[in-house]
Amino acid sequence: MANDSLLNKKSLEFLENYLNNASPTGYEWEGQKLWMDYLKPYVDEFITDTYGTAVGVINPEAKYKVVIEGHADEISWYVNYITDNGLIHVIRNGGSDHQIAPSKIVNIHTKKGIVKGVFGWPAIHTRDRAKEETPKIENITIDVGAKDKAEVESMGVHVGCVITYPDEFHILNGDKFVCRALDNRMGGFMIAEVARLLKENKKELPFGLYITNSVQEEIGLRGAEMITQTIKPNVAIVTDVTHDTTTPMIDKKKEGHLELGLGPVVAYAPAVQQKLRDLITDTAEANKIPFQRSALSRATGTDTDAFAYSNGGVASALISLPLRYMHTTVEMVHRDDVENVIRLIYETLLQIKDGETFSYFN
Repeated sequence: MANDSLLNKKSLEFLENYLNNASPTGYEWEGQKLWMDYLKPYVDEFITDTYGTAVGVINPEAKYKVVIEGHADEISWYVNYITDNGLIHVIRNGGSDHQIAPSKIVNIHTKKGIVKGVFGWPAIHTRDRAKEETPKIENITIDVGAKDKAEVESMGVHVGCVITYPDEFHILNGDKFVCRALDNRMGGFMIAEVARLLKENKKELPFGLYITNSVQEEIGLRGAEMITQTIKPNVAIVTDVTHDTTTPMIDKKKEGHLELGLGPVVAYAPAVQQKLRDLITDTAEANKIPFQRSALSRATGTDTDAFAYSNGGVASALISLPLRYMHTTVEMVHRDDVENVIRLIYETLLQIKDGETFSYFN
């Protein structure tokens, strides 16, 4: 299995459709429908909650429960204020980067449908280079081509409308996946592929597997906080993205050395249960799956923290996907890393053979 390509044509078609669909924090439901439709042949049942987290379950009757998890939401903006002359000021919904906004096209989501707009910026000819302002939340505005506030409102735009970027999926140089929102719909994609492989390879698990696509991670791990109380798992393996620190202007002495194409990143952090982490790294070595290590101070900043500290403590671990240009519209990952994250989660699950394994984690 280690030398075979895991991603088939159907997988890549799903990935493209899933990424191209907008799924901003608090408005993930359309993306969750796509994800559940893809996952349906590979699971026994689904769980959903009030805020939209979706869980595909294999062996729901089993005593022990293992979660594999990614998060479904992407960063976005909210309409915050409309000026008299029809320009729109915004606030963040998640960690949206104000510095990349100028000259970007946007989709404003309204009850009447998508309204197109642009983040404008003064022409270089008109700026005072001695006192040149940088983009910041206070000075970026969206122009929808309206003459005044009344015309903006007639389009269906109002305070609270959510705003996303329309940038779509493409493959760069044959093996680099590029899109907005790879953070972290790649996680949802990868755990779905694990479920597919288990089904296609006819693997029987001695535990319940809860393939979990959580909402609202970008504003504080909120979806994971809610769903872990519903599932009450014994073990959680979370996947998210992490920084490729070979990207320009990143200090490797501060962030560590992590690089696209060198494999999944296994986290070392207080929230990561040591025995589960060792099972993952031992599995990687036994199956010749390349991996990298990352040390994280205090918190992982991912849904791992929400699972680990829930329900009196859940044995949790984090396997990350190296990514360049996080929280931009050109996030980039390596296909080999994607496949190796899938392999590593899949092979680790096969090492959990019976109830005694769960006792080992305690």
